Amino acid sequence: MITLHNSLHREVTIVSNTFIDEYMPRANGEFVKVYLYLLRVMGDTLVSLSLEQMADRLMCTEGDILRALKYWEGERLLILDYRENGEPEGITLCEMPVSALADTAHPAIAAAEASSAASSAVSAGSSQKSASASPSSVPLKKKSLTPDRIRELKQNEEIVQLLYIAEQYLGKALTPTEIQKILFFYDELKMSVDLIDYLIEYCVGRGHKSMRYIETVAMAWAQEGITTVEMAKDSTSRYGKDYFTILKSMGITNRNPVDSEVSMMDTWMKDYGFTMDLIQEACTRTVLLTGQPSFQYTDKILSGWLKKGVKSMQDVKVLDAQHQKRKQERTASRTPAPKTPNRFNNFHQRDYDFDEYEKRLLNQ
Repeated sequence: MITLHNSLHREVTIVSNTFIDEYMPRANGEFVKVYLYLLRVMGDTLVSLSLEQMADRLMCTEGDILRALKYWEGERLLILDYRENGEPEGITLCEMPVSALADTAHPAIAAAEASSAASSAVSAGSSQKSASASPSSVPLKKKSLTPDRIRELKQNEEIVQLLYIAEQYLGKALTPTEIQKILFFYDELKMSVDLIDYLIEYCVGRGHKSMRYIETVAMAWAQEGITTVEMAKDSTSRYGKDYFTILKSMGITNRNPVDSEVSMMDTWMKDYGFTMDLIQEACTRTVLLTGQPSFQYTDKILSGWLKKGVKSMQDVKVLDAQHQKRKQERTASRTPAPKTPNRFNNFHQRDYDFDEYEKRLLNQ
């Protein structure tokens, strides 16, 4: 059984605008349903439930519930505590950054959102066990900018220009949540205006206009200690456009290449010297023949082409034609020969008049 605790009493369920704007669009519908249900049960002071009960309530399987919980744990919206047998025994809903709407929305709404996010907690076992939980088990939380600080930053001419440039990159007006995230990069991550400019340009240039994705890259750069545009370019140079083009040909999107993939792609482009259209053709054939992306299979295709001196798509077409011809010849060689006539009938047939023979014998 999983015991849920909350000191607040409400007849409504408050959903953060940040969740709706940033998390919900990318999540599976079943995952969203599970998260909303967790928010709903927070409205009761003390609730105990199991995965089975949650599954029955939401008309899905326990596996669906567990997958949803692990997904939101990966998104850092909750923390799962496990028993020794690997089953979950506790859930803690984490604080979500308060939307920048706080500086323009009604104060009661902003306060309610902040209170709801901060007070939501789910813990297994008794209330005493929940109270004794170690604070160190909760991950570091992002600081939320205060409304006063947001207003102050918006008066900075550099920030005003940065927000304008960001809108041009993203091709739309920024939402309050997106504005707050950009201000967070500047104020909390200590990124310069130039670095934030390059950050947005870098992400949009690779087909990612989601602020969630941009924030993920920003956090990664901060952890790597990247503080200048030059450092960022050095860090991202090996993930050039060609790498992402090849990944896309494999049907792989929304992630960077891993080191082994980078090494193999470098081999194709630098050591083998193949052009991008040949590499893309090999990737396409790989997916068609195997049904999945496989860098090893693509390497077999390209290494085979290298041995045969392929330099262009025309060479590939010639090889395909030769292969088809050999295939037809092999098929023809396996076709059985037509049957020969029966040798019994392979001589001149004679006609005999047996009545005439009988008369001759009788007259003798």
